[in-house]
Amino acid sequence: MSSKDQSSILNVSTNGVPENERLALLREFYRCGVVKAEVAPNEGQPLDANFNCYAVPEAQLMTGKLSGARLIRTKELVVDGDDSLALVVVRSGAVGISARGRELLLGPGEAVLASAEDTVVLERHLAGDCFSLRVPRRILAPMIMDVDDAVMRIIRDRPSEIRVLVDYATSLVRENGFATPALRQLGVGHLHDLLALVLGPTDDIRESAGRGGAKAARLRKAKFMIVNNCWRHDLSVAGVAQELGVTPRYLQRLFEADGKTFSSFLIEQRLKRAHRMLREPEFAERPVSSIAYDVGFGDLSYFNRSFRRAYGATPSNVRSGAAE
Repeated sequence: MSSKDQSSILNVSTNGVPENERLALLREFYRCGVVKAEVAPNEGQPLDANFNCYAVPEAQLMTGKLSGARLIRTKELVVDGDDSLALVVVRSGAVGISARGRELLLGPGEAVLASAEDTVVLERHLAGDCFSLRVPRRILAPMIMDVDDAVMRIIRDRPSEIRVLVDYATSLVRENGFATPALRQLGVGHLHDLLALVLGPTDDIRESAGRGGAKAARLRKAKFMIVNNCWRHDLSVAGVAQELGVTPRYLQRLFEADGKTFSSFLIEQRLKRAHRMLREPEFAERPVSSIAYDVGFGDLSYFNRSFRRAYGATPSNVRSGAAE
């Protein structure tokens, strides 16, 4: 991302560029200013690209088109420590994206959240325009209940929210809304809020909130508290229930009605936190036992068994890259 008090604009266009020089031009673009990715041409398709990238503190906007090529965030590049999250919106045409064992095809008006911590392949199948908004994970994670669950899921049920985000972002660029530090701070804050709205409660949650009212709201608040405090060794059903002003048994019943238990949800969040730490370069020298303790586990054997059951691999396998 950009520094605290600066903004930058980076553009690339293959218009007027000989075909044999286009791939090198696009590869250079992806080495500068945007998330680092390899570029591979599609056999038998002409390479065509036209991107405008606007980087400001804690946000990066990109608009434009790409056809005839694939963008690949490889295992070798993932170790660069970039943990940003990007909402990719297909404005026209069709885009394929694969990561985390999922292969998605997005059509006009659809969006997906991708993580720079994953190996990702993105390919435009039909020519058209795209929009992306990239933000640091630390900005978005506190704003939605479980950011990892939002990654690699097609968003097609909230066209109004997506349209408002894209329209606001493009108007910021068009009206020079990043011209001063004060305007940048205000505009970026609004972008974060609109992005959280796009990634907010699903229709299922909205419907259950409409039917269950206070119960749905309490369960969502309980989950939010667990996600953001799962590392605490003293986190308990009694403590969370006290924060919500309900009894522990009432809270347990809320989780049971949702198909889980308080304990299973807590363990799931601790394992997700451990999985992320094992993949992050800054924790490469931290012993597995220390990571297990840091995320809230007091028993290393139980942590190892739970981790293998959840991910089908050992913590060491995940750390070495032998398992996704």
